[in-house]
Amino acid sequence: MASDAEFMQQALALAREAAAAGEVPVGAVVVRGGEVIGRGRNAPVTAHDPTAHAEIAALRSAAQALGNYRLDGCELFVTLEPCAMCSGAMLHARLKRVVYGAADPKTGAAGSVIDLFGQQQLNHHTQVEGGVLAQECGDLLAGFFRSRRQESRATQQPLRDDALRTPAARFEGLPGYPWAPHHVQDLPSLNGWRMHYLDEGPRTAPRTWLCLHGNPAWSYLYRKMIPVFLEAGDRIVAPDLIGFGKSDKPKKDGAHGFTWHRQVLLEFVEQLDLRNVVLVVQDWGGLLGLTLPMDAPQRYDGLLVMNTTLGTGDAPLGPGFVSWREMHAKNPEFDIARLFARGNPQLSAQECAAYAAPFPDRGHRAALRAFPPMVPDAPDADGAAISRQARDFLSRDWGGQTLMAIGARDPVLGPPVMRGLQQVIRGCPDPLVIDEAGHFVQEHGEAIARAAVGYFRR
Repeated sequence: MASDAEFMQQALALAREAAAAGEVPVGAVVVRGGEVIGRGRNAPVTAHDPTAHAEIAALRSAAQALGNYRLDGCELFVTLEPCAMCSGAMLHARLKRVVYGAADPKTGAAGSVIDLFGQQQLNHHTQVEGGVLAQECGDLLAGFFRSRRQESRATQQPLRDDALRTPAARFEGLPGYPWAPHHVQDLPSLNGWRMHYLDEGPRTAPRTWLCLHGNPAWSYLYRKMIPVFLEAGDRIVAPDLIGFGKSDKPKKDGAHGFTWHRQVLLEFVEQLDLRNVVLVVQDWGGLLGLTLPMDAPQRYDGLLVMNTTLGTGDAPLGPGFVSWREMHAKNPEFDIARLFARGNPQLSAQECAAYAAPFPDRGHRAALRAFPPMVPDAPDADGAAISRQARDFLSRDWGGQTLMAIGARDPVLGPPVMRGLQQVIRGCPDPLVIDEAGHFVQEHGEAIARAAVGYFRR
């Protein structure tokens, strides 16, 4: 028979679903004879129903399963100490036992504020046990409310006169992207720009995946990998570079530069004090990201490298990239959704449209125009010297683990480029080759993430 902790884990899974839907993350299951017969998660906001607490939903589900509103012999597991309403329903249902995770010092009716279960005058008495997976349950709630506070503060953060901020409505209901936004605006190099990032999983996790996107993508690119990393108990941080995703969009193309974007990332890692980092990079995420570890090697344990390169400026750019740069120059208003659909036929129209969500008009697209010419193509180009230093560091001094995954159908940064990069990175083993994947190999990212979790656990 499953343990209390195992049933609470099922309740936690439901609580995470509630959080993804924008509800306070509380989940509950009803168990009878070792079998879950009722499930529920918080939904008062979605359902416009003040009674739609997780416990009530689970009780209703169990009663339907049994064909009886009396739930004699049943146990209820809930991630948060029940309130007075839910406690009354549990007593009325004549539950045998209630097990909760985190205590609720504000509305808890199982001992924190009042103890309805301890009223001897009642004609039914239900056993109560608290504190099962209390830390995990409490962390989920604390993270949810912390994100809400940050989101509230973010709406009050001023927008520079020379910047645009994509309307929040553009990001509502994106498929596979349920995570709460975080923002930072006080990094020295940001100069008032607001940068968005995802920050999921426990802050005390033994491993942090720092996921850097490229052009014209944003943190949406990692939506198929993040759940795998979360399942492993890890922390995931995925910023949107300035000009992309939910971050502020400078109006002028000239606001962007290799050295400046790199410095922002260095300050971002420092401010969040990221440690035990596996750096996950693709496209511009690698051009910038692969230059970061040499500045703070103690923070980085591993590299997960996908379809990218180093812009050292001392070798000609490949014909694929030259063609890509020419396409941008001739057609700066290219259809982003169509680009993703052409290279990833398995994507739905809604997923392709999600990539275009941050860029509603020409004014929001300065970064898309600026980044192709920014790739260092001469020894004295911005970023070339630092990229050569990074190449030397990775070949001589890099001491972490490396895993490389290649989208074989990428005409710009495909197998030939990646094999060359493999030879640069000290200790890089033979790569995973994803035959059906193109440039945006993260669209096949679940399998890559699972391989990476196992690989970097060694």
